[in-house]
Amino acid sequence: MNEIEEYAKINRIPIMQKDGIEYLCQYIKDNNIKSILEIGSAIGYSSMKMALVSDDVHVTTIEKDIDRYNIAVCNIMKNNLDGQITIINDDACNTTINGKFDLIFIDAAKGKNTLFFNKYKDNLNKNGVIITDNLSFHGLVENPSLIKTKNQRGIVNKIKDYIIFLDNNNEFITTYIPLGDTISISKRRDDDE
Repeated sequence: MNEIEEYAKINRIPIMQKDGIEYLCQYIKDNNIKSILEIGSAIGYSSMKMALVSDDVHVTTIEKDIDRYNIAVCNIMKNNLDGQITIINDDACNTTINGKFDLIFIDAAKGKNTLFFNKYKDNLNKNGVIITDNLSFHGLVENPSLIKTKNQRGIVNKIKDYIIFLDNNNEFITTYIPLGDTISISKRRDDDE
């Protein structure tokens, strides 16, 4: 895993920050999560970390970038996790996933978080959760004065829109965890809430 972390750093491939991935893995363990759908594999780092929580955790992960997909496949095979991780090379906006999951983890194009949330929420098991990473976007969401480019401003605005979407969602209750790059955890409301 250290090798993959180093590769990501050198090649500027975004992977979860250490305290964020540690929190996510502990959450999976504490909540007995067995089936995970991940939107955005990159080079397979987080799917491998999640699969390593327990031998009976299975991760289905989607990556549209062919180069990253190929690296992820290689990393998964090298770590003997191909029995626990199913990786799909496709655009998560267009692909159809059957089956239900205990956890849906959104860590892909930040501007499409709302689309991914709405598209895949019906793939959640009854007590499942949707977890999203990067809601601080390296501190730019809380501190817009640090924004340097038009592209960053656009992404920050879309993340703010997503946070508004989560805060006003009648179907889910969301809590925010200020670890890593800020994580949201969205659970379906009980009928009496």
